[in-house]
Amino acid sequence: MSQLSNCDVALLSRWQILAYALFAYPLAMLALPVYVYLPQFYSEQFGLGLSLIGSILLVSRMLDAFFDTLAGRYIDRYSPQVGFRHFLLLAVPALLTGFHALFHPPAWSGTALLSWLCGSLLLVYAGFSLASIAYQSWGATLSADPAWRTRLTASREFVGLLGVISAALFVQFAPVQHLSWLLLISSVLALSSLLRWTPDRRQTTTPATSAATEAALTLRQLFAGRDFRKLFLVFVLNGIAAAIPATLFLFFVKDKLRLEQSAGLLLLAYFLSAALSMPVWSWLAARIHESRAWALAMLLAISSFAWATLLSAGDLTAFAVICVLSGFALGADLALPPALLAGVIQAAGHHDKYEGSYFGVWNWANKMNLALAAGLVLPALEWSGYTPNTVSGSVQGLSALTIMYAVVPSILKAAALAVLMRAKLEKV
Repeated sequence: MSQLSNCDVALLSRWQILAYALFAYPLAMLALPVYVYLPQFYSEQFGLGLSLIGSILLVSRMLDAFFDTLAGRYIDRYSPQVGFRHFLLLAVPALLTGFHALFHPPAWSGTALLSWLCGSLLLVYAGFSLASIAYQSWGATLSADPAWRTRLTASREFVGLLGVISAALFVQFAPVQHLSWLLLISSVLALSSLLRWTPDRRQTTTPATSAATEAALTLRQLFAGRDFRKLFLVFVLNGIAAAIPATLFLFFVKDKLRLEQSAGLLLLAYFLSAALSMPVWSWLAARIHESRAWALAMLLAISSFAWATLLSAGDLTAFAVICVLSGFALGADLALPPALLAGVIQAAGHHDKYEGSYFGVWNWANKMNLALAAGLVLPALEWSGYTPNTVSGSVQGLSALTIMYAVVPSILKAAALAVLMRAKLEKV
């Protein structure tokens, strides 16, 4: 297998970029059912309350989030010896097994069903953590040039969005449980392509001084860097803002807008818009820098969510436009932050050494965002009087749903934008 030096990313062919990006397809495909369809699936199929589901998701995602930092340190310590391939071969079977178990539970109830749900979630999360950190770290070692790192991450996230779109289309015509077979086939094909065609990083250290014999970065060392602290805060605020509407999307469409039949098509419009926006954000970032392009995307998202507060039942056309606009902004959320992180790693002098530590904490934050969105917002909605699947929900409950879906994310996005503008990350 070929090897690359830190500045040889220009030698990557289009086929090699595609071979690397393809693995994002199955990883993203499992995200939609786990993070969007799971609460509704267990609520409708098994009658579990939103507070209970939210609590389970909060605890399991918090446990999983802390695994990310351990996985990142483990990858940093041993990847120079065994490469990133080793971790992917360990992770993929675990996440496939856990996903199948999650959406094919036995006919149990009570504590037994809850135990099955928790165990399946943890298996999915553990496999996903190890796979995604190794995968993202591998990509970060291939891209030192700012333009190329944006192109590489944009390609990866574009293919990932195709995976999300495929999942959204699939559940329109088949039960979400059957998605496990498509996930299995795509995982085998994409992983084979990744392992066969993606170049290894070039080892630039001797065994005596390699990262395998050095201590991985501690959290204190990671957050000692000003650029990483600022970027991390922006990522957390923006991530929570994105996780809340993702968690509540189906509830908002079904109970507030009464557009349940169009939910799949609206999701498709959202993710398709994000995919189509990737070349635009990549082009814009190359001209005005990733941080400024991301700021523009945040303004677009805030405007979209503000419009959503004005909607009422049956407003299909207006909400479809909102999905397109907010999806366009999502493209920037997916493509630009990882590229900025790669720049921060390089500026700190940690390129090709500590990517696992950085992406471990990065993924920890991403999962904590999702955990907080589910664990706090779902119980808060239930306490406010909102009850899913009611023929005519209470005015108070539906108002709370609108506030949680649109107003709270807008406030968090605005806070993220303010921090980003003050962070001055244009130098990375």
